[in-house]
Amino acid sequence: MTDNKNPHPEGTSRRRALRGLAGVAGAAALAAGTGAGTAHATGTHGVRTYVLVHGTHSAGAFWTAIGRELALRGHRVVAVDQPLHGTEKFIPKAYQAQDLRALATEPSPVAALTLDDFERRVTGAVRRAARLGGPVVLVGHSMGGLSVSRVADAVPELLSHICYMAAFCPSRTMPSLMDCASSPEGQHALNPLHQVGDPEKLGVLRLNWRTSDRRELVAFKEMICADHTDAQFLRVLEGMQTDESMTAYADRAVGRATTWGRLPRTYLRFGKDRTVAPQLQDRMIAEADELTPHNRFTIHDFPDAGHLGPPDPTRVTDVLHGLPL
Repeated sequence: MTDNKNPHPEGTSRRRALRGLAGVAGAAALAAGTGAGTAHATGTHGVRTYVLVHGTHSAGAFWTAIGRELALRGHRVVAVDQPLHGTEKFIPKAYQAQDLRALATEPSPVAALTLDDFERRVTGAVRRAARLGGPVVLVGHSMGGLSVSRVADAVPELLSHICYMAAFCPSRTMPSLMDCASSPEGQHALNPLHQVGDPEKLGVLRLNWRTSDRRELVAFKEMICADHTDAQFLRVLEGMQTDESMTAYADRAVGRATTWGRLPRTYLRFGKDRTVAPQLQDRMIAEADELTPHNRFTIHDFPDAGHLGPPDPTRVTDVLHGLPL
């Protein structure tokens, strides 16, 4: 892979940026994977604690298959639920009823969440993991990359490695997820056909994963997991939640060279990602490496993988298991 020398992002309308963000969806799809590989003994790798951070509209259950395989290989695993996600998730009454008119205006407590809230949740998990012993590896998928960057700045002394899995890694020229999504490289992402309500008024990006519109379902599958079966895709939709905080999308998450930048870091690049486009992944990697040329990303390329990664989760687990500390 060659370094990306694209110019700074040009101005785009906020509406266009929001349309791009609507495709930035993590999911519980990997929880559906059974894994074709065989568990390996930890050997010289030793026991680590993996703190795993999900993406937008998602939950800790996203990591079920990968977490199970890491545990079988002798590691400890903590799959974090961000506030009001997963076991705490907010479900609009109108979503359950599929009352689309009411869903367009029903208030959401998710709107009050900031990236500080997400960072505190993950930092708390990292602190507990470090206190209980063993090196800590922090891994983020999609929007989870924002928390990786923030936490690596907050407590670099507690981390042994950080890993971005098709995740946002904002830079000085693209300091937020919103800036990344609205960049020229971000415009290569595929957008959903429809978002519910006005994000500016709701304070959240709201998506109706229970839609029966075939065109929308085709778009969702192409964005998230085109290389998965239809049955796996339905399990993805079941694990999604409607709302994500617009404030968190716009909050700054740029790692500093003296903290985040001193940690060993790895990027899992997904070459057919229609949500965090490969062009954007390349630019984020290049700009991070420009900040710390003495400590560059180690890149593992999965050229045929969509946003959720390869259907066989053991391919990702092999990389995580072997990360050098």
